[in-house]
Amino acid sequence: MILYFSGTGNSLAIARKIAEPLGEQVISMYDALTADLSGEKRIGLVFPTYWLDAPLAVKALIPRIVFPKDAYTFVVITCGAQTNNAVWTVRRLLKRQGVNVDYCHKIRVPDTSALAFGRNPNDQAWKFGKFAGRQDTIVADLAAGKHQLHFAGFDPLGWLLNAGSLAKKSYRLTTPVVNTDRCIGCNTCVRVCPQENIVLSDSKAHIGDNCTLCLGCVHFCPHQAVEVGNRPTHKDYQYHHPQIKLKDLLLR
Repeated sequence: MILYFSGTGNSLAIARKIAEPLGEQVISMYDALTADLSGEKRIGLVFPTYWLDAPLAVKALIPRIVFPKDAYTFVVITCGAQTNNAVWTVRRLLKRQGVNVDYCHKIRVPDTSALAFGRNPNDQAWKFGKFAGRQDTIVADLAAGKHQLHFAGFDPLGWLLNAGSLAKKSYRLTTPVVNTDRCIGCNTCVRVCPQENIVLSDSKAHIGDNCTLCLGCVHFCPHQAVEVGNRPTHKDYQYHHPQIKLKDLLLR
């Protein structure tokens, strides 16, 4: 069984590509909250790095999922460049449940937060070809049941950026906001938000305080009405994994 968390489809696409040759099923971490995993012999976690660490949602979900303690457990990170503390954090969370991570690795993908800093994530499509071999290596390693920990070390900078008041200041740089002049209340952001953190009121979208910074709302809004980093959202800068459509990520 492979559990994923994904905002714009990178981690979902990688989870599916790993699962198919291994004969594994893929479900979201949200669905895993109510799934019976007790009979699973192999459990995988696939998710991105946000702000040099695991996403806030992943850190909240993992302690609520009941993992089998005797399963072969692996972690695969999707990231723009570095995993930083993403693996380290999740290993600690699983350790509290008596679960050891047997294998971890990373695959580089387009950085969806790039648009917050004036860069186009679609310009990073070259990563798919360059790192396709890494994906094949990971599948072969998992099929062989290898015990290897790649990119699992502690990163002081990742810890610092996610601690206390500095974390709030850091997160603010990529926290989405609704441009009410452009919003027409189409409900797309409400349906794609994994945290159920967006609601419609007076025919306008309103983002709550439980954002996990996945930016799915920014990238999928058909009217470019959700913005981040004090920048207008340009249609050409909106990104999703080319093999993942909006319908694959809609939760309701």
